[in-house]
Amino acid sequence: MVHLRRSLAAIMALALIAPLAACGDDPKPTFTEPAAAEPAASGSASGAPVPESTTVASPVSLTITPAKDKKNVPVSSEIGVKVSGGEVTSVTLKDAKGKAVSGEMREDGSSWVPSKPLKTKQTYEATVVATGQGGASTTQTTSFTTMGEPGRRTGTGLYLFDGNTYGVAMPVVVEFNPGIKKADRAEVQKRMFVETEPAQPGVWSWTASGTQAYYRAPEFWKPGTTLKVRIAVGGLPTGKNIYGDRDRSATSKIGRSFEMKVDNGSKKMTVVQDGKTVKTMPVSLGKKSTPSSSGTMVVMQKMAETVFDTTDTDGADGYRTEIQYAQRLTWSGQYIHSAPWSTGDQGRRNVSHGCVNVSPSNARWLFDKTLVGDPVTVKGTGDKLEYGNGWTPWDVSWEKFAEGSALKAPEGLG
Repeated sequence: MVHLRRSLAAIMALALIAPLAACGDDPKPTFTEPAAAEPAASGSASGAPVPESTTVASPVSLTITPAKDKKNVPVSSEIGVKVSGGEVTSVTLKDAKGKAVSGEMREDGSSWVPSKPLKTKQTYEATVVATGQGGASTTQTTSFTTMGEPGRRTGTGLYLFDGNTYGVAMPVVVEFNPGIKKADRAEVQKRMFVETEPAQPGVWSWTASGTQAYYRAPEFWKPGTTLKVRIAVGGLPTGKNIYGDRDRSATSKIGRSFEMKVDNGSKKMTVVQDGKTVKTMPVSLGKKSTPSSSGTMVVMQKMAETVFDTTDTDGADGYRTEIQYAQRLTWSGQYIHSAPWSTGDQGRRNVSHGCVNVSPSNARWLFDKTLVGDPVTVKGTGDKLEYGNGWTPWDVSWEKFAEGSALKAPEGLG
């Protein structure tokens, strides 16, 4: 996990949603004051004076980056610090007009991160003060000039809206276009900051293509959690001569716990809210030729009304149908939705094109209760959910998920 010492201001959030597809297609201790001791006699037992203690100031060594007078520095640059014999007590970064730039130290003390990308073709001056034991200090100053506008950019997206409330399984999802190659992922991941309150440390994990990265903790988020996210890749080198398009950020909340559990054996959905079963309902899943996927999914999108249209992909075998209360689970087109035409089959047999069919009244009840980010688990269909087909980080073990991180996961998680 990578995060800042203090929270960062949210800038904005961009949500990207794939084109609509139909079913199947795509804690101060108290101390007792001790009795006052008799004052000690002046001098030693022999009458000789006692020498006063002396604190010797330790030497402090400090090196900072970027190097002095360095040109063409990316606007994502941090003020790197290497200090021995003390710690950094002050970092000041000013632009050419003398205006101070805000920022914060990384938790590990390795660098100071500006709170937003620097401006292109601008000269900046950084002053760093490090203080050692005994009060000795040293100051280092450097100046550098940022690069111009890059020719190529990596498009980015953050699947969180500032101020929104999500379900307990909502992963932080970031998208990159083009995808980030393995050799570049560690540097990009270092600039992807997540802070949770209460604290629930997690890690980032990349999809094989590098087009998406997910962040989650070992368990679902605690209800009421605040997520503060900053994807600080604006101007960051993301590959050979490619740079991130912009910073993206959001501060969001996690709501109550609401889980939907679908069992193909019984052909029923069990709804559990805050640990208690609140409703069960019959379902019809995908028929043999178009089976539903088994796995742990997340509600990705909600639409009160939409149209499922597979005529472009399935030709004469395709269909176009108006749908109500649709909740997307996969990119390939698996939804929970109202299916008045299959109410007689629900609880008895599977007749859908891969979706979870429920009655109109149950579909409406669910739609009014759910949040984007609520978990949906389907089991017993015989068809395994493909990782990356939707927001799937909960469909693998914590150990497997953490293997996808480009950086070493914090010890003790899981």
